[in-house]
Formats: sequence, C-alpha cells, structure tokens
Amino acid sequence: MVLPKGMRLKGYKSFDYIHKSAKRYKSDSMMLRVTKANERLIKSTIKNSKSNSCRCAISISNKVSKKAVIRNRLRRLLHNHLKKRLFQKDAFSNNWLLLSLSPKCLDKNTENLLEECDKLLIEAGFC
Repeated sequence: MVLPKGMRLKGYKSFDYIHKSAKRYKSDSMMLRVTKANERLIKSTIKNSKSNSCRCAISISNKVSKKAVIRNRLRRLLHNHLKKRLFQKDAFSNNWLLLSLSPKCLDKNTENLLEECDKLLIEAGFC
C-alpha cells in the first residue's frame, strides 16, 4: 500500500534539501538519508494534513530495473514496511527520510531486503 498523505515527502526542493544536509546510513543494497524537517519547503496543502509520524520517500532509479513493474513492486513493499514501522510515532515526527535503492537490491529476496531496511532504521535510531 501507499504511504498516508501525512507521511509523504514531495517536491524537488525537499529532495534537494535532503541530499545536501542529510546524514547517510549505507548498506549493500540501499542508502538511508535522515535529516531534520524543514517545514518551509512543504506546500501549504500538505502542511494542513496533520501527522504524528516522519515524512518518507523512496527513490528507485532505472539502474535498479528497466521494468517499471519491478520498481513499483519494490516501492510498494518498502512503503508498506515503513508504514508499519514508523506510522503514528511521535518521537520521529520532526524527521525526513529518503531511502534509495541500488541495483544490488534485485539480488536479494524480500525478507533480506526488509531486514536490511530494519538495520538501517535501527542504526539511524528509528526502531
């Protein structure tokens, strides 16, 4: 399933901010970037949707797979996982997360991929 509106991170300025100022946590097949939220970069319509959880985004490039079906399946899998782990947690409400997958992620099965995501979240202090 897709992330709730209150957990979504949108807008190129938000992504630029994360790429420039975020702390990075890297594993074999993914990278997690975490930074404090900058509310000035969020559109006013999105600000109105109150949420007690952090805002998340997942980035999967064409290098991972040329087929959109595979990229979308990975995105749905990780959205569902992040929703289970981070939804309605007040302690994380002032953070933004960007999860980027590398082409090596296709070599792993879904269980290993989710375990790796959990390890990164624990390393970043989110679980």
